[in-house]
Amino acid sequence: MGRERPGRGARSQGEPPAADAAGPDDMGPKRGAGAPKESGEEEARTCCGCRFPLLLALLQLALGIAVTVVGFLMAGISSSLLVRDTPFWAGIIVCLVAYLGLFMLCVSYQVDERTCIQFAMKLLYFVLSALGLTVCVLAVAFAAHHYAQLAQFTCGTAFDSCQCRLPSSEPLSRTFVYRDVTDCTSITGTFKLFLLIQMILNLVCGLVCLLACFVMWKHRYQVFYVGVRMCSGTASEGQQQKV
Repeated sequence: MGRERPGRGARSQGEPPAADAAGPDDMGPKRGAGAPKESGEEEARTCCGCRFPLLLALLQLALGIAVTVVGFLMAGISSSLLVRDTPFWAGIIVCLVAYLGLFMLCVSYQVDERTCIQFAMKLLYFVLSALGLTVCVLAVAFAAHHYAQLAQFTCGTAFDSCQCRLPSSEPLSRTFVYRDVTDCTSITGTFKLFLLIQMILNLVCGLVCLLACFVMWKHRYQVFYVGVRMCSGTASEGQQQKV
């Protein structure tokens, strides 16, 4: 009866410390199972699962080389062909855009520009991709116009050249002369096929340049500023509400 019972907070000698005592490793909130992983740096280098701008730059380079080679082959058919009818210039411009895109990859491309050089290179790549898109559209228009004319031409060989005319009843109708051509089948057949190939190549190349412009815009204004900042803002608001 005279003994005093120990209080609830006291512990007897030799008893282990309470389990709810916080250790040094328990400081800070614990992550749940559904917490997002820290992969911002990896996501910054990829877009739709593809490393940017390697895929687009390689496509631009391959298509640019193809357009340039076909353009020079077309120029070798006749010496009187205009520059607009042999769009090797479109392929050269697209190749320059592709080289810039490959150089951007070598300088550790990031969505968030941390230096003026990165911002200038991304802006220059966007502008040149838009220029490549415009040039490819012009090349497609010129090739389609010449292809439509060749479909209506009536050609004949005369004086080491191929002379073609549009079907018309007027005696003074315009005559198109292709010099250094001994056989008109190289114009109505081979050159016509090259025009069709140029239309397809430049159309695909223009779509790739358009996709490059879209990805640059998406990385600059949608993924980083709209996506990450809005998500971080909503996450901080949710934490404040929980506290």
